[in-house]
Amino acid sequence: MPEVKTVKISKEMYARLCEVAGELQVKLKRPVSFDEAMGYLLKERKLRVSDFAGAWSMSDKEEAEILRNLREMWTRWKFQKG
Repeated sequence: MPEVKTVKISKEMYARLCEVAGELQVKLKRPVSFDEAMGYLLKERKLRVSDFAGAWSMSDKEEAEILRNLREMWTRWKFQKG
């Protein structure tokens, strides 16, 4: 089984993804996962992950926590020659 990741998206983006999944389900005449719907968007509609930039509304508190966690991880990261 492939590794999975959790992604936080806004309610609006969730609703749009549901719409795309529904459209794809009608087109393919079978159930469609969100993973498959996102893959379809990225491949068939020629979208890039960066096209979703700004879709997540983030509070100042969330931003500070993310930056704090990144800084902590960067202090532990070591370059490995390869």
